[in-house]
Amino acid sequence: MPCFKQPTHFQSLLLLQWPLSYLAIVFILQPLFIYLLFTSLWPLPVLYFAWFFLDRKTPDQGGRRSGWVRNLCIWTHLRDYFPITILKTKDLSPEHNYIVGVHPHGLLTFGPFCNFCTEATGFSKIFPGITPHLATLSWFFRIPFVREYLMAKGVCSVSQPAIDYLLSHGTGNLVGIVVGGVGEALQSVPNTTTLILQKRKGFVRTALQHGAHLVPTFTFGETEVYDQVQFHKDSWMYKFQSSFRRIFGFYFCVFYGRGFCQGSYGLLPYSLPIVTVVGEPLPLPKIEKPSQEMVDKYHALYMDALCKLFDQHKTQCGCSETQKLIFL
Repeated sequence: MPCFKQPTHFQSLLLLQWPLSYLAIVFILQPLFIYLLFTSLWPLPVLYFAWFFLDRKTPDQGGRRSGWVRNLCIWTHLRDYFPITILKTKDLSPEHNYIVGVHPHGLLTFGPFCNFCTEATGFSKIFPGITPHLATLSWFFRIPFVREYLMAKGVCSVSQPAIDYLLSHGTGNLVGIVVGGVGEALQSVPNTTTLILQKRKGFVRTALQHGAHLVPTFTFGETEVYDQVQFHKDSWMYKFQSSFRRIFGFYFCVFYGRGFCQGSYGLLPYSLPIVTVVGEPLPLPKIEKPSQEMVDKYHALYMDALCKLFDQHKTQCGCSETQKLIFL
């Protein structure tokens, strides 16, 4: 049985604040703004929604990152709870652009969020001259207020126009793509290293079109911080999860961690180390219309590089010597 450190009350509130802040915005702040339309304060929501319309293209044009938000002290508490660290194996030159494969998805992607969307682990000092962006579902940027929060942290849309913009405007841009997507969230259970990657080749084609370097990463510990209830594919709950994904774009996962009291269950993640290992960049030629054979070639090279990265660091990051990556 792993030994978990007891979180402080402040850390516990912060860990719950991050995922629940989205729910608060959606179910509290937005209904409040709609309510204000029918009061004497109606100009406030009208002005915001006018701004929302005029600013609708910003998420696809580099966003609007805020150094102040990325450096908030609350992210250091998030970092220290697990703790979360980032390990560099090779330098990244500011003269190139990069597509980073983020593996695995996990349930709430604590590691990639802390390492790429905040400065808590010192990304700018570790990779000077590199501007990180973590791509997420496009529909998040259609939600008032959520979009502002995400853009401030450097999160971008995973849409093709957004990624094309970042990779074609200057150098030193890094776009992190969770290649396995939301489908990989259902595979997120402790002691497993299953990645949805074999047929996910769009990121390789995009990298070739822009001549961007591919960078494999693996976040050890990401799937260990929660237990997940998995359902049989013939069960009504699994069918509900699939229907939920078709409607909302992501799965309704049933998971649990620890509670506020020692030995209890709750929504807090287990305080286990999370380490994001950033591998060596794989240079790609710039080909405007790459053939399928060319895409397959570099996709295979990427998978090999990811396996080598995992094997080189698995024992020091808590995995057994016999653990292997499984590709679906």
